[in-house]
Amino acid sequence: MNKKQFLFLCTLFVTAIALISWGVTGHRTIGRIAANHLSPQASAAVRELLGNETLAEASTWPDEVRSQPEYKHTGPWHYINLPLGLSEPDFEKTVKGMTQENVYSALLQQERVLGSTASSKEQKIEALKFIVHFIGDLHQPMHVSREEDKGGNTIQVNYSGVGTNLHALWDSKLLDHLGLDDQQLAQKVDQVSAAQVTAWQNDPLIKWIWESYEISSKLYAEIDAMNGRSIDDSYYQAHIQIVQQRIEMAGVRLAGVLNRIFASGLVTSSASGMPVTGGSAATGDAQATAGSATAKTIDIHDAANHYNEYVQVSAKVYGHKALDNMTLVNLGAAYPDQLLTIVLRGDAKDIYNGWDGQTIGVTGKIVSYKDKPEIVVTDPKMVVVAKQ
Repeated sequence: MNKKQFLFLCTLFVTAIALISWGVTGHRTIGRIAANHLSPQASAAVRELLGNETLAEASTWPDEVRSQPEYKHTGPWHYINLPLGLSEPDFEKTVKGMTQENVYSALLQQERVLGSTASSKEQKIEALKFIVHFIGDLHQPMHVSREEDKGGNTIQVNYSGVGTNLHALWDSKLLDHLGLDDQQLAQKVDQVSAAQVTAWQNDPLIKWIWESYEISSKLYAEIDAMNGRSIDDSYYQAHIQIVQQRIEMAGVRLAGVLNRIFASGLVTSSASGMPVTGGSAATGDAQATAGSATAKTIDIHDAANHYNEYVQVSAKVYGHKALDNMTLVNLGAAYPDQLLTIVLRGDAKDIYNGWDGQTIGVTGKIVSYKDKPEIVVTDPKMVVVAKQ
């Protein structure tokens, strides 16, 4: 075997190892289901970003590139480690308080990139692929599991006479036993009612992860209670419905996320951001446009009801925090009770100038970060300080 052949085989091996979360079939099924539930605006935006590539085809990209040097840092983005025995309130507090990167924080960050007018088309394409994949990952129960056994990777089991581990069992072995490709599986499981679609899509992100946590906790208990950890067909029969429902829920919820982000179609960055014409944003008289979207004036207390809408809002500043690549400005109340966060980036990063106690007007798109509203501002003209 020559050097080139050896390197080629190594590449295949690394890629095969990387393709572990839900496997190709699971992720692509989720992409297919999501495509069935996209709004016309979201469907058009996805086509504009991906071209002839489908959501199903794009769904495995984050696994395919994670071994490459420029993407190695994304490894922790595919899962979240938690101790067993947390109550739901403690679970939510723990997840939202984590400082290390995980699938929850990564998904929120990629949603911000995809929905931001400051992001380039290339950044949006990557963000879209990450979102498709991560929503699949967090619905796989063993991606919301314990650190000490690497999400079940070190828990050895024997399934149908073949050695494997608990994580791989839930990633692909149970699906493989079903014997369907992603097109057949999507047709089989995508039978949800309109009412259920609405309910699943309205569930908060933290609940999606809690569901997986509850399932993985039961899976650990079942394995611990087994003698010899030899799994037969009865295990498959008892759990395959859970696998299918998690995939169905992931696809439906993925569509909901994309429908929300692309409610006004695909908005790409421009050289000068969103231009403001006439009046003063601080007085609520200005009208801002970005593509076909027109900003509307809202009350600061209503900010959380206008995600992915272009708005104008005026409110009092209650402190700020300067970071290496951004400045965070709290509006309406002091951190952590702020009603809206203004994220100053790029050319706007250093425009903060002693605004505490003053009223400012901001024009931009409201996005969700850790379930709180914020507006990312890269154009200094989008912020106006009210005259005293």
